Formats: sequence, structure tokens, C-alpha cells
Amino acid sequence: MNRATTEAAAANPALTVLLCLAVAVLEGFDIQAMGVAAPRLAPEFGLSPSQMGWLFSISNIGLVIGASFGGWFADRVGRKPVFIGAVIAFGVFTFATAYAPNYDALFIVRLFVGIGFGAALPNMVAVASEVSAPEKRSFTTAAVFCGMPLGGGTSALITQVLPEGSSWRVLFIIGGALPIVLAPLLYFFLPETLDKSTRAAKTEQSGTVAALFGEGRVAPTLLLWLTFFPTLLILYLILNWLPTLVTANGLDKAIAPQASLAFNFASVVGALFFGSIVDKFGSRWSLGLAYAALIGSLLALSNAHDLSSVLTWSAAAGFCLLGANYALYGVTASYYPQNVRGTGSGASVAIGRVGSVFGPLLAGALLAGGMSAAGVVSYMVPIAAVAGIAVFALSFFPANSKS
Repeated sequence: MNRATTEAAAANPALTVLLCLAVAVLEGFDIQAMGVAAPRLAPEFGLSPSQMGWLFSISNIGLVIGASFGGWFADRVGRKPVFIGAVIAFGVFTFATAYAPNYDALFIVRLFVGIGFGAALPNMVAVASEVSAPEKRSFTTAAVFCGMPLGGGTSALITQVLPEGSSWRVLFIIGGALPIVLAPLLYFFLPETLDKSTRAAKTEQSGTVAALFGEGRVAPTLLLWLTFFPTLLILYLILNWLPTLVTANGLDKAIAPQASLAFNFASVVGALFFGSIVDKFGSRWSLGLAYAALIGSLLALSNAHDLSSVLTWSAAAGFCLLGANYALYGVTASYYPQNVRGTGSGASVAIGRVGSVFGPLLAGALLAGGMSAAGVVSYMVPIAAVAGIAVFALSFFPANSKS
């Protein structure tokens, strides 16, 4: 038994999950911080809706790059070093966001923040799934990714408790410092879960194409991509634009972040709920129900104009959308054997992040073209239907039996 195997066997799964959860909290904090800061950031820099759309999307372009290479590289050198490097990277560049002097600097910094995020995500999926029992895989990964809405909700909450007139930069100072503080804890307490004895030989035999499409994985891989792409498109449109859309519907700018709070905190409950029922009943009807309910929530949110209904349907959308998305990470891991799990998870994350690039840009283009905030939300309904149909079809293909 080599060192990696020994580490994984001796690891405390609860501590490992807690560390991954902490990283997810910090990622969620920064992602939501950009959306929460937007109503103040945009006037300060004189940015148009189209420019804001690009600022939201450029970090997602970075996520595609980071996820594409982060999982692949970790399958070859180990989860731990890639994971820690990614956390340090997004911490440094998040901190730098607070001191960007103009739009061009913001654009570049947010690209590198996204690369760090992207490299971390497939490794969180792999590590969480590899320290959990197979029958609890969806719940464990969903629990880890609950950190993202918790972080996002915390980001929105901070804006409600800061003194009036506080700078939006405070969010990025906090969000940048904490990952750097967390990195030493990851170094000392995070186990390496990839078995070194099989790493080199198996990764050489399993190129990227074989990892994704070999051994009967053509249809599952394509259906996972067809689920992730529209899901992340909707998710990042809402994460980045929800406060702005709420303001456009006539609600006060000061209370707009409350919709983000409702969306994020309800999604924690949704993630645990859907992660649990996917493990118990399978993904077919569990995730099918999630996407059907999401469609209803989006329709209701598009017609909500008072604070109570906006908060109610924002919460419902978060419960269904992020609940389904985070349970889906566990489902994804189950379709790939350990030696290519980083590659498989990374590819799904990357395809999803392509969708996340288009989401904010689509909202910016629709608003710039004169569409109402309600119209933008209702525009998401057929996109959610595509994801629901794809995940339903995926359930007819058996998961990989190897750990």
C-alpha cells in the first residue's frame, strides 16, 4: 500500500468534507460578490449592461479553462497539489479585484479568478466522492457544494450589515484573504485520494477521449454535458443578475440583495434534499422533479412584483436549481472510474461553465435589446426543460461499477 492509498484510508472523511466545504463557501462568496457589488460597481466605473455582462462572463471563461485542465492535471500529479494551487490562485486574484483601477484591469483579474475556481471544482468533486461511501456519493458531493450558496448568501448578507456607504471593495478584500488563510490547512489536513500506484499507467492508457467516451460512456458523457450546459447558463444568469433584475422590477436597490439571500440559503436545503433522495431513489424521478419544479418557479418569479413574492419564488428557484445542480455532481462522479474521474468531472464542469459564460451575456444582451426583467426570467423556461429531459434520459444508462 503506497502513501496515497494510506493517506486516503487513514483520512477523516468528515474533516476532508469540511475542508472541501470551506473552499466551496469561499468560491460562492466571490461569485455572488460580483453580482451583489454590481449595482454600486457599475455606476462607479460607468459600465454599460453589456460591459457588466462581460465582467460576469469572463470569470466563467476562466472557469472553463481551469476546469478543463485542473481535473486532467490532477489525474496525473494528484488531487492535493492542484487543489491547493487553485485555492491560492483564486484568493490572490479575488483580493486584486478590490484594487482594480478600471474596467480593463477588472476584466483581466476576473479571468484569473475564474481559472483558479475552475481548477478547484473538479478536484472538489473527485475528493468528496472518493472519501464517501458509494451509496452516499450524491449526498456527500451535494453537501460539499452547499458551501457555494452559503458563501453566496453570506456575501449578500454582509452588504446588509455593513455601514451605509461602505465600498463594494470590502467584499473582495474579505473574499481574497480567506482562501490564502485556508491554504495551509489544506496542506496539512487534506488527504491525497488518487492512488499513485495506478496513476501513471492508467492515465497513459486512458487519454482524454478514451476517458470521456470509452467503455460505453459516449451517451452518458454527452447527456451530462447537455444537462450541465443549460443548468449553469440559468444559474449564472440568476447569480449575477438577480439583484439587478429585482431593481428593474421596481424594488429598492438597498433591498435587492435580499433576493440573493433567499435564492442562496434555500438552495442549501435543496441540495441536501435532492442529494439525499438521489442516493435513495436514483436520479430519474428525483432530478426530473427538480427541473419540473424549477420551470414552475421561474414562471412564478417572472410575474412577481412585490417583495414577498420575489423572495418566495427566488427561494423556490434556488431550492430546485442548485439542489439539482449539486446532486448532479455526485451523479457525474459515479459515471467515471477513479483514475479518470478528474478528467470526466472536469469536462462536465467545463461544459457547464461554457453555459455559465453565455448566461450573463444573454441577460445583458436581452436587457440592452429592450426586454423586461420578467421577460429575461421567463426566457429561461425552455432552457430548463432541455436540462430536465437530458437528465431524465441519462438515468437509463448504468453508472460505472468501479470505485
